[in-house]
Amino acid sequence: MFDIQDKPNMVERALLIGAFFKRDDLANATDLLEELKDLVETLGISVAETLPVHVRDMSPRYLTGSGKAEELMEHAKELGCDCIIFDNELSPGQQRAWEEESKLCVIDRQEVILDIFNLRAKTREARLQVALARMEYSMPRLTRMWAHLDRQRGGGTGAARGEGEAQLEIDRRLANKRIDKLKADLVEVRKQRDTQRKERSRVPVPHGAIVGYTNAGKSSLLNALTESDVLAEDKLFATLDTSTRRMTMPDGQHILLTDTVGFVRNLPHDLVQSFRATLEETTLADFLIHLVDASHPSAATFYQTTTDVLREIGAGDKKVVLAFNKVDLVTDQTQLNALRHQFSDAVFISVKTGEGMDALLHRIHELIFDRVTRLNVQLPMHRLDLLALAHAEGKVLSEEYEGELANVECLIPKRLASRFEPFAVTP
Repeated sequence: MFDIQDKPNMVERALLIGAFFKRDDLANATDLLEELKDLVETLGISVAETLPVHVRDMSPRYLTGSGKAEELMEHAKELGCDCIIFDNELSPGQQRAWEEESKLCVIDRQEVILDIFNLRAKTREARLQVALARMEYSMPRLTRMWAHLDRQRGGGTGAARGEGEAQLEIDRRLANKRIDKLKADLVEVRKQRDTQRKERSRVPVPHGAIVGYTNAGKSSLLNALTESDVLAEDKLFATLDTSTRRMTMPDGQHILLTDTVGFVRNLPHDLVQSFRATLEETTLADFLIHLVDASHPSAATFYQTTTDVLREIGAGDKKVVLAFNKVDLVTDQTQLNALRHQFSDAVFISVKTGEGMDALLHRIHELIFDRVTRLNVQLPMHRLDLLALAHAEGKVLSEEYEGELANVECLIPKRLASRFEPFAVTP
């Protein structure tokens, strides 16, 4: 009983409320509510209405004023809603007050995101991270979950404890034990990830991470560049588990690319912390491909959100290729021209149609070109192992045989250059 209730299985119809405190914040509140609607519908919950609410007199008990709170509760019931969902973060006390007085389920944006993550997590690491985030979210809300027992306490001396209070203490101990166990399990998972990274680093290969707002097309881009089949769906947070694949650049150089979890505005700080192990791929990568959905009206805001989170996790100083995806879906050319003007260094692509992909590869090459060198070598027959190495680790541009010699022009990683240099010739 000390975990978050599985509300998606209980809730069918919701009223979405976005409280804003300055009148000129209306547009932003409305935009955030539309995003919250997408999040809620991802859980299979129908949205009756999205309602931005200007709050002049904030009440610590309700977030809104008490009169406005009563009005909103009645409105939710008139709409036939069984849940009220706030785009704002609610304190445990505010959440409890709304539920007690409305007799409806009341949750906030953070709990919606946690529930989506809970549904999407596939690997053991992702499940552990979600479970930890959910437990840390639920801890301050234990009182809310056992309030019905506490109300049965009745009279007695001041030192007497009610059934709800006793159960609350038990649940706190159990919750703390579970949190400690989850953290310990995550430490073990991270050790395994470190071992995998060390194995990769034995053969130094440039490593890039694809980052961006949720549903920007990161998994589709990974599939297109690496000819792989990572799950790619038109859903928010379709990817919670990192996937790393190898690709070969046009010059023959091999690189590793990693798909990462998408970001979202107002991503709960605790959730960022819980997913730090997954997001470490961005801090360890040699470069980032920052992907943005060009067809979305809030593309510039999405760019800034991702940039802010990258800075928070310590990846703000990475080399970045900025790419605006889904240009084939842009219906307003004025919007696209504005993005091109604002982000003059970006490439504009469509993973679906292939538009701009050559330009993207060129930009990636610019970031890693210093990792390879071009050589002309004459290899004797007993050193054709080097020719095999050039084929495996680089790109052979030409290969001709004269007697007992193989004349080879190739691009190879600089880390291997010393093995070929004894056989180098001037072209």
